[in-house]
Amino acid sequence: MENPDAVADPSGSDATGAPRPGDSYVQSFARGLAVIRSFSAAAPQQTLSEVAAAAGLTRAGARRILLTLQTLGYVESDGRLFRLTPRILELGFAYLSSMPLWDLAEPAMEALVDQVHESCSAAVLDGHDIVYVLRVHTHKIMSTNLGVGSRLPAFWTSMGRMLLADLPEDALAARLQGLPRRRFTPHTLLDDEALLARVREARAQGWCLINQELEEGLISIAAPLRNRAGRTVAALNISGQANRTSAEMMQRDLLPALLRTAETISRMLGTRRG
Repeated sequence: MENPDAVADPSGSDATGAPRPGDSYVQSFARGLAVIRSFSAAAPQQTLSEVAAAAGLTRAGARRILLTLQTLGYVESDGRLFRLTPRILELGFAYLSSMPLWDLAEPAMEALVDQVHESCSAAVLDGHDIVYVLRVHTHKIMSTNLGVGSRLPAFWTSMGRMLLADLPEDALAARLQGLPRRRFTPHTLLDDEALLARVREARAQGWCLINQELEEGLISIAAPLRNRAGRTVAALNISGQANRTSAEMMQRDLLPALLRTAETISRMLGTRRG
């Protein structure tokens, strides 16, 4: 009989490559996270059966986890439908509050938005994706609806390519292995060599511009945020609409201000102690 709280050996994965219970893997905890991740903008509230199916659990297993989360205040229910509560934000805030970078970055990003009148974001790399950790909106209406915690594919975003540019060549090539491919727009690059060339270009020039590869009409330019060791720990970008801001205008008019802001944040981060 399977023990849901079993722990497996440190190297442990099964024949399929999936983690197996052992000293380094607590299966019941992983199942709890799967239940939390089953909720999204597309599925903000779900029945027990829907949660079980989305998380790959039995109804009984999903029910135990949901009731535990409800007892802890992270989930609420009307008796049929379950939904996350605002308390779930504590989990993400624990990450944000543990990183001094975001306290330093926000005022500088707000000043940049006031100067260039375009939205500004910061993101970190997580596997094949970037995750937004800070976003300052301009008053103009954008075609995207992104917020803290939003994920986008790294190889087709300006911040993603800037973050990937910090990886060694062997690690960069490894990221392409098994990379899900999708032609988001007619401008999307899918060929390995073309993608590698753009990442290398970002590495060489110290900034990256993406022109409608991820979404029609969306253009953005990014710069690295570096720590004291000179490693890229996050990326900063300015995004706009291609019908009013061309790639040439973005590079000529917005890039200098973006680079100055990124340098300012990196300098503060480099002198921050603790």
